[in-house]
Amino acid sequence: MTAAADPTTSSTLRPLKQLLDHMEEELSSLYDERGITAVRPRFSMVLIRLAHQGPMTVRQLAEATGRTHSAASQTVAAMRREGLVTSAPGDDARTRRVVLTGAGRELVPWLEDEWRATEAAWEELEREVPYPLSQVVRDLQQALARRGFRDRVDAHLAPSRGQQ
Repeated sequence: MTAAADPTTSSTLRPLKQLLDHMEEELSSLYDERGITAVRPRFSMVLIRLAHQGPMTVRQLAEATGRTHSAASQTVAAMRREGLVTSAPGDDARTRRVVLTGAGRELVPWLEDEWRATEAAWEELEREVPYPLSQVVRDLQQALARRGFRDRVDAHLAPSRGQQ
């Protein structure tokens, strides 16, 4: 197979992923400059939610932050390694609640300030472009409500491939 036949050499969505990754890298460098080395941007929402809503199970955290259970579990494990959260017995023997440690709680005011500053910076950025990404997202959500992404992809697949 030739390189020209490789469909991954072109991607409409890759630039958006790269943009979001770049912004996250810049936030990470801001954290590092401020001496906040135990926290990655993906921890912020979880830590803030725990501070405001109290201990939660991983499942509750996943629902509260719009993540998969697996992603929330991985984030909690990483935060536990950094000493930001710990676990406590849940309501029954099968569940554990995620609890902020003192170190995690101390970071929350700064994380809240950073969250607000990030939102303000994003709003500023959107005013500089003719069609804000937040509007694009709303428009795409409406289009996908009319016809889902899975159905759209399926319509472009060759009927003979991938079926066994």
